[in-house]
Amino acid sequence: MTGDEVDRSVRQELMSLPKTLATDVARNLVMVAKLLDEDPERAYGYARIALRLASRVGAVREAAGFAAYGVEKYSEALTEFRAARRMTGSVHLWPLMADCERGIGRPERALAMAGEPEVQQLDKAGQVEMRLVAAGARRDLGQTEAALVTLQSPELASTVVHPWTARLRYAYADALLALGREDEAREWFAKALDADSGGTTDASDRLARLDGIEFVDALDPEADDLDGLDDERAEEAEDAEGRD
Repeated sequence: MTGDEVDRSVRQELMSLPKTLATDVARNLVMVAKLLDEDPERAYGYARIALRLASRVGAVREAAGFAAYGVEKYSEALTEFRAARRMTGSVHLWPLMADCERGIGRPERALAMAGEPEVQQLDKAGQVEMRLVAAGARRDLGQTEAALVTLQSPELASTVVHPWTARLRYAYADALLALGREDEAREWFAKALDADSGGTTDASDRLARLDGIEFVDALDPEADDLDGLDDERAEEAEDAEGRD
């Protein structure tokens, strides 16, 4: 791990640091990116090191925000995202900042952010993300019908698949199910699954449960016990039929 693996834009930000320090920070940032999904606790540890070394670099504050978000330290993540935004002037973290407000227990604030001018500056992916956060905030407030309406959009109706399509369809299906509209929910879970080539949702499991299918882990000792119990019941049933 040399540190050269970081994006060019990050490398440019790190040029404000002494060369040896910049290399150390870059190495920690690479580890954050590498571990964020598979081991968020370790990613958080590397992010804290990078933050201690270079807290005045926007890319470091952003990485620290993502790492804190990954371990559900939402107040800390919000602080870091705000700092990164002040340093860089970018609005791309706006939906994540709003979602942190939800995590802290302030869904009303997340909804207010969904109506701010910054949303119009987001790219399409960011606007969809903001819509998902706003719908989540509505559900936090017990406003499931309003959440469903929030998710209804040209992006939801589109047949073109984008990286965010599966999550948008999944959120819509989940809201439908919460409203007791099971048939429609099943349809949208299926649409989410069709768009989910990367396995970002558990749409397949939700569909299976709606169809009454239960999956058993073959490596689970308890599953073996259940299988044995089923065998005993089957034998008892056969004996009873024989006696009849």
